[in-house]
Amino acid sequence: MHYRLISAALVLLFIALVIPARAEGEIFVEAIPGLSEDFILGMDVSSVISLEESGVRYYDDDGREKDLFAILASHGVNWIRVRVWVDPYDKNGFSYGGGGNDLARAVAIGKRATENGMRLLVDFHYSDFWADPSKQQAPKAWQGMAIEEKAEAVYRYTLDSLSAFRDNGVDVGMVQLGNETNGCFCGEKIWMNIVWHLMGSAARAVRETDPGILIAVHFANPENADAYLNWASKLAYYDLDYDVFATSYYPYWHGTLENLTSVLGQIKEKYGKSVMVAETSYAWTLEDSDFSGNTIGEGGAYDHPWPFTVQGQANEVRAVASALSSIGGLGVFYWEGAWISVGTSSWEENHLLWEKYGSGWASSFAAEYDPADAGKYYGGSACDNQAMFDSHGQALPSLSVFKYLREGHAAQIVPDSVDDVEITVDIGQDIRLPDTVSAVMNDNSRREVSVVWDADPSSLDTSAPADHTVTGTAGGMQAVANIHVVKYNYARNPSFEDADTSMWTCEDLRGTEQLYREEKKNDSRTGTWHWHFYSAKATGVEFTLEQKIEGLPAGNWVAGISLMGGDAGQQDIRSYVKIDGETVATCPAVITKWNEWKTPEVRFSCEEGQEVICGVYVRCDGAGAWGKIDDLYVNADVN
Repeated sequence: MHYRLISAALVLLFIALVIPARAEGEIFVEAIPGLSEDFILGMDVSSVISLEESGVRYYDDDGREKDLFAILASHGVNWIRVRVWVDPYDKNGFSYGGGGNDLARAVAIGKRATENGMRLLVDFHYSDFWADPSKQQAPKAWQGMAIEEKAEAVYRYTLDSLSAFRDNGVDVGMVQLGNETNGCFCGEKIWMNIVWHLMGSAARAVRETDPGILIAVHFANPENADAYLNWASKLAYYDLDYDVFATSYYPYWHGTLENLTSVLGQIKEKYGKSVMVAETSYAWTLEDSDFSGNTIGEGGAYDHPWPFTVQGQANEVRAVASALSSIGGLGVFYWEGAWISVGTSSWEENHLLWEKYGSGWASSFAAEYDPADAGKYYGGSACDNQAMFDSHGQALPSLSVFKYLREGHAAQIVPDSVDDVEITVDIGQDIRLPDTVSAVMNDNSRREVSVVWDADPSSLDTSAPADHTVTGTAGGMQAVANIHVVKYNYARNPSFEDADTSMWTCEDLRGTEQLYREEKKNDSRTGTWHWHFYSAKATGVEFTLEQKIEGLPAGNWVAGISLMGGDAGQQDIRSYVKIDGETVATCPAVITKWNEWKTPEVRFSCEEGQEVICGVYVRCDGAGAWGKIDDLYVNADVN
């Protein structure tokens, strides 16, 4: 960068103007009791070279530019993970993207890790591009090989690659045999081929290079415990020589930490293997910074046990590390914690960099190898909001979680995230905003916090259905109340969709043959359930069906219920309302034929605390009289 040639004073001025200040506030970190000194606190930074080629720079807590690896080491990261692809380039030499992680780049990353006192986990994908549960293609050069020939290629490639690391002085501590190999690996789907031939050949190459290097296997989806136990048994059956059973764990998709420790604990105990998390990450914001969509972003529905904040990100790392420590796990790797935006000006400018340097998740050139996915949806970083640096390369306070895990780090307990308030009111009713809101504190506890609202809710129009938003301040943070004015139905289970019908009372006055809740979509006014009646007796049918309406405020109301049926003969059908046991309003109706619904509606007034019962009386004298009842409603009467 040209400003390196400017005087020191101008450098400081430039930094002050261009680099945003560190995110406010210190993170709170509770120490993990008994965390071993050799516990792996690792980070995958496989894309770093392509990012730096694209102009990305990294800044320490004080806002000064430093080498990424020096920043990570000073924040307690002790291992680096790097993925390796065999030939991630098209026939013209253009990068598929994703960091372009061929062997040469992986070695360069390994050297920088070693120079900064960190050990290296080499993640061999044994493919030319991304390998995950949905993609396990063999490298171009290996496609079409018989299994014995492919096994030899895996062996030779692993041996030669590790020799390159060794010759460059890289401290390789662990080798991963494939990436998220959920029943498929290097184009193979038969377990004997996967484990006995291919993984076995790779393991042999690792042992021949250095018996002290740990060998890991890696799977995803630990929420599927049965699959994990099955895969572990396959590895044992084919007698794979390995040391570490590793998993991905992204809390959005991969279940609870209790499940994770249960599954890994069983494998550790039964097979005598070490266990670890090879990939985890967490969003500190839902905002995108590079004009290319993120896997976790606005509008999505995700499991998120922690707020999407800087503190929430630190809490996730702490929780996963604590879970692994509790079962004697080997450690945790944070995935691509430095994969930030290559620019914040426009998609067009970024796209040129992604294509030229391979710094996006995929380039258009990847269509040669992966036409169905990367070839269509190529773009930038899908996880820039999960990095531990902001979009300008400034280290976030959450990066310090690694160095605080053993001793902990105190901070004033303050709100970290305030829950939105959701209020639903009936049309014509007063809106009452709460005096407190629920907040997640920076120590991950939950408390009620006083709130001051910016507007008086009495000024909002409630005469018709509408949505309103009122903001306020709670614990120094913005609070939001989303107010939904609706035509509220005070009836419970009004359409009989819920199996619990205890709120309904049916009194049979004539020995009707059939009176029950029935499931039949074509006979329902809405949903799939309704109330059914039928009698083949000459005496016909006679019954009442009613519900006590709970919590009805004082006011004017309208109630209705829908019926249809036939073969009624002489009939007397009416909806009614009783207040404190006295019938105060009725409305007659008739049933005529199938699917011709009638809705007798009554209006009434009540005072606070009065008992209100809404129902329907049905008397049909015809033999074979039948009918369906559905959709009771009790709404405010604003007419």
